[in-house]
Amino acid sequence: MEEKSESLSKGEATRERLLEIAEEAIVAKGFSNTSIDEIIAAAGLTKSGFFYHFRDKTELAKALIERFIEQDRRSMDRHWRRGAELSDDPLQQLLISLRLFAEQFADLEETHPGCIVASVAYHDRQFNDEVRALNARAILAWRERLVPQFETIAEAYPPRIEIDLRHLADMLCSIADGGLVVGRVLDEPRFISEQILAYRKFVQAVFAGP
Repeated sequence: MEEKSESLSKGEATRERLLEIAEEAIVAKGFSNTSIDEIIAAAGLTKSGFFYHFRDKTELAKALIERFIEQDRRSMDRHWRRGAELSDDPLQQLLISLRLFAEQFADLEETHPGCIVASVAYHDRQFNDEVRALNARAILAWRERLVPQFETIAEAYPPRIEIDLRHLADMLCSIADGGLVVGRVLDEPRFISEQILAYRKFVQAVFAGP
């Protein structure tokens, strides 16, 4: 969970509250089954208060995805920065970061509710091209982060098997998002953490580093 900024203005705090309420409802029951009226009621606002921040549900969807992208970036930055602080070896840096990423989910008492990107993807016909493109950007951010790192690792530790580094990067995103779904179906809160650690072992085996 991201820490809340103590310096938010009243308007920013209200907007953030609306986004929190909307995300919780949409992840739980879908975008089409979440009404503006229920978001307004939960937030204790008038309709004019809601429309001051979001013109319509499309604008709300865009804001939710943008918020997710920023939260995701900060979380990954924190883990990847720590990996770089603890090792000079590119493979070890990634392995440390992946362990920290897994630990982020390791102590969940309940299954993770899911993420807004998946919720939008499941009902993408409800959205325009701009929202769908923004949603794709949330996924591609993982590839953009990981492929250069895998290229650096491959220079030091040539892969032991033939593998497309882009596919290897996409695999982590697939495991993370898929882990949220499967863990919820099986009611296993630690499922996603265990899957990330399994991916970590696979990466280590591919490059056979220290």
